[in-house]
Amino acid sequence: MGFDAAVNYKKDNVAEKLLEYCPDGVDSYFDNVGGQISDVVINQMKKNSHVILCGQISTYNKDMCYPPTLPAQTEAILKEKNITRERFMVLNYSDKHAMGMVQLSQWLKEGKLKVRETMVKGLENIGAAFESMMKGGNIGKQLVVVSEG
Repeated sequence: MGFDAAVNYKKDNVAEKLLEYCPDGVDSYFDNVGGQISDVVINQMKKNSHVILCGQISTYNKDMCYPPTLPAQTEAILKEKNITRERFMVLNYSDKHAMGMVQLSQWLKEGKLKVRETMVKGLENIGAAFESMMKGGNIGKQLVVVSEG
C-alpha cells in the first residue's frame, strides 16, 4: 500500500509499536477510532501536533456526546503539549468537493493513491457483510455487489 509501517491493534502492543515506528513522536493523527487506542496515540504525540476527529468507532452504539469526553490524563496531555483536536466534517468543504474528486482521481490513476476493498456478492449477504465489517473483518471499504450489469 506504500506506507512505512502498520500496527495491528488486535495483536500488537500499540504503545510499544508507536515508540518503535515514531521514536520522535506523532505529528498528526487522523482519529476515526477514539477510546483507548486514541489515548495511547495522544500520549505519544509531539508538542504542537494535531488530532483530526472523523468518527469515533469505539463509541458507536453508546449513549454519549460527540466528540466523547476524554480521560483527565489525555486532556492534560493535550494542554501540556498544545495539541489541537478538531472535528473534520466533509460537509464543511462542499465547495471543494469537485476539485477534490479531480485530484483524488488523478492520484489514483498515477498510483499515488491505493484502494483496498472487501467485496461480497449478493444482497442476501448484506447482513453478514455488515457484521463482518463491524468486527474488523474487512480491509478497506466493505462493499456488497448486488448487480454485475
